[in-house]
Amino acid sequence: MQVTATTVSLTVDDVARSRDFFVDHLGYQERMAADGFASLHRPDAAAADVVLLRRGIEVLPADQRHQRAGGLILALTLADGIAEEERRLRAEGVEITMPLRQEPWGERLFQVTDPNGVVVQFVEWAEPAAGSVAEPAAAENDA
Repeated sequence: MQVTATTVSLTVDDVARSRDFFVDHLGYQERMAADGFASLHRPDAAAADVVLLRRGIEVLPADQRHQRAGGLILALTLADGIAEEERRLRAEGVEITMPLRQEPWGERLFQVTDPNGVVVQFVEWAEPAAGSVAEPAAAENDA
């Protein structure tokens, strides 16, 4: 198997509102669209593409048509500049639904939520706090 791209497909109530959010604030570009559908792409090689499908659209199997994107966090890992990204989004009027924070294991992150409830998390890796365990599973295996 050779994977050539990664795409996250999200079922939302209002495709246009999510599309506009991803394009206007997150740097995605629309590749193609039709009624109830939009395919989005970022030029970064590592970024996952996003497909937005209107809830109830008949192209989905019957048991999936009325589901909403929920319980999912689309995480975008940044090389640096996470504080600047949070400031930029705030200045653009995007509600920051989880303010920037740093976890003891070295992850800096914040979250925004699109108009359909899709949670987008921005992540940047920093040095872990002194005494924190960066890889809990590894510590358990040593015991």
